[in-house]
Amino acid sequence: MSFLGFSSYYRQHQKDFAILAKSLYRICNQQTVFEMTQERIKAYEKIRKALTEAPLLLIPDCNIPFKLYIDAFGDGLGAALHQVQIIDDKPTEGPVCYISRQIKPTEARYGASQMECLFLVWALEKLHYYLDGSVFEVITDCNSMKSLLNMKTANRHTLRWKIAIQEYRGNMNIFHKAGNIHINADGLSRWEILLITQIMYPWKQNHKFQLRELT
Repeated sequence: MSFLGFSSYYRQHQKDFAILAKSLYRICNQQTVFEMTQERIKAYEKIRKALTEAPLLLIPDCNIPFKLYIDAFGDGLGAALHQVQIIDDKPTEGPVCYISRQIKPTEARYGASQMECLFLVWALEKLHYYLDGSVFEVITDCNSMKSLLNMKTANRHTLRWKIAIQEYRGNMNIFHKAGNIHINADGLSRWEILLITQIMYPWKQNHKFQLRELT
């Protein structure tokens, strides 16, 4: 399916690509009869349209603080990495990249705050090339996540997450944002997402990072 390979190359520009491509990926299975049903034709048209309307991603500037919006809901985890940059002489917030994945069966029993902590660790690992050494905010709709990370006593899962997050704590601030306005990451997580290999384009150039407090 060369079309899927081509469109997947630009998946960072498209929200919910895995959802749009779900029915098309099913016919890639050798045990599935190749048949372009109405559902698959609609999926093909939606992806083709999304490719022409995909939002432009900002070129990351590691001297500017990042904003990492994260959300875990149902079967999915979604994140949107943003920056506020000067565009047309005015500060404009825009996306640098989108990531998402499906929740594993062993993770489904976690509570809301544990799920958000799990996803924060996963998002930090995926976006390490952007966030390592950079100042950034984490925006979540889970009000208790910050308290969970600051607990003196913790179970083995939480302790492991705290250790993984520790290297970012000096440059990271966590903020709560109500779920009804937490739309950018929320929309990525509220859909069933296929476990498709994610193509990442990390910002690998060396930078001299300017660290400063967020006001």
